[in-house]
Amino acid sequence: MVTISFSSQRVGQYQVTAISDGTMQASLELLSGIDLPAAEKIQSQSGITVPGDIHIYCYLIRGARRTILIDSGRGAVGELQRNLQALGVTPESIDTLLLTHAHPDHIGGLLNEAGQPAFINAQLYVHPAEAAFWLDDGQHTGNERTQRNALLVRRALEAYRPTLRLIEEPAITPDIQAVSLPGHTPGHTGYLIHSGNESVLIWGDIVHYPHIQLARPEVSIVFDHDPILAEATRKAIVEQVIRDKTLVAGMHFGESAFGYIEGDSTTGYVLRGIPQDASR
Repeated sequence: MVTISFSSQRVGQYQVTAISDGTMQASLELLSGIDLPAAEKIQSQSGITVPGDIHIYCYLIRGARRTILIDSGRGAVGELQRNLQALGVTPESIDTLLLTHAHPDHIGGLLNEAGQPAFINAQLYVHPAEAAFWLDDGQHTGNERTQRNALLVRRALEAYRPTLRLIEEPAITPDIQAVSLPGHTPGHTGYLIHSGNESVLIWGDIVHYPHIQLARPEVSIVFDHDPILAEATRKAIVEQVIRDKTLVAGMHFGESAFGYIEGDSTTGYVLRGIPQDASR
């Protein structure tokens, strides 16, 4: 029997577990604001052996009689459902889906092969600016990639329409707050879990290559809708989590699913990953 190890952190009354959806083949050439040799050097110095690939996490939150999933991965090509099964979590047991944003590696698992909701008992939460952006035909003319993505978003939102919840107020539950982090997409959203004296911020796609974009926060990726705003948001939230000593989780953190950010704006920031504390 194969034992799958999961990185999991206790946050007050909640267990927060990083669920891998696998790795997406990509290239450092997607980045701007840094030349390729410099980007490769940072990856090499950080121990990254396949410098261009991007790992994908979703996050499972269990506690207070809730089973919440943040993002749904890529769907059939991803590993989320298999890894949820390894944890003994069925799609039917998910009561809440929180979206960080609506790119395909985050919403691809919302629908099954028949185009129906994969999580039939879940309420789906999305920022209203995110929904509005993908529903606006004028935002996607002339861009085949975003047009395809817009069609996927529309199918998913329509399928979940009876249980769709637009995030009008920060509070999702008394312990979970939505945090607006625009730039990567118009409605890009993080989720702050605070329970007891413990907190974790799941910040979505603030970084895709954490070692590079923390050392050089000005570096953007081609997927950023508004690179200037994404950079400003990245710098602001990094300074905030350092100031507040907040544990951070990111959808593209790679081996370190959770960590603390250290450093400053002069020397650059670094992610200090923490070891997993649970295997399920």
